[in-house]
Amino acid sequence: MKNLYKIFFTITIISIILFGYVVYNDQQFKNSELSLKTLTKLKQKEYNLRKLIMQKYNIDVNIPVLVSSKLQDNLFGIAAYNNGDIKIVLNKNRFQESEDYMIDYVLPHEYAHALMFVLNDFPKQNGGHSKKWQNICLNLDGKKCDRFVNHNDIVMGKLDFIY
Repeated sequence: MKNLYKIFFTITIISIILFGYVVYNDQQFKNSELSLKTLTKLKQKEYNLRKLIMQKYNIDVNIPVLVSSKLQDNLFGIAAYNNGDIKIVLNKNRFQESEDYMIDYVLPHEYAHALMFVLNDFPKQNGGHSKKWQNICLNLDGKKCDRFVNHNDIVMGKLDFIY
C-alpha cells in the first residue's frame, strides 16, 4: 500500500509540474511577439505572394499584413476593406497551433481576398469565396482554396515529421 501511495504521489507531482509548464508557455506566447524566425518566414511568404501577383496579374500591391491577438478565436485571418484601404490581419493565437498552416494556407487565402478588393470585385456568393476568388487563390499557390479551415490539415501538418 505504501508503494501505491508513492506512485500516486509521484504521478500527481509530475502532473502539477507539467500543467504549470503548459500554463507558463501559453502565457509567454500570449505576452510576447512572434519569434523572429516566424516573422521572417511570414515576410518571405508575403514577398513571394507579391511577386506572384506581379507575375500573374501585373499588379504591384503592398498590402499591410498585421498579426493581432484581438481577432475572434474562430477566425484564422481576415482581409479587410475600408474606403479603398486594404489590410490583412492574421490571428496571433492561431500561430501557436501551427505557424506553417498560418503562413502556407491562411496568408495566400487572405491575399486572394485582398486582390479581389484591388480588382474591385466584391462577390456576395459563398461568403466571398467565388470561383474567381478560388482561381486567384490557386494562382497564389494556395495549398487549399476552400471556404473553411480544415482542422485535419493543421493536425496532419504537425505530424509531417513522422511521415
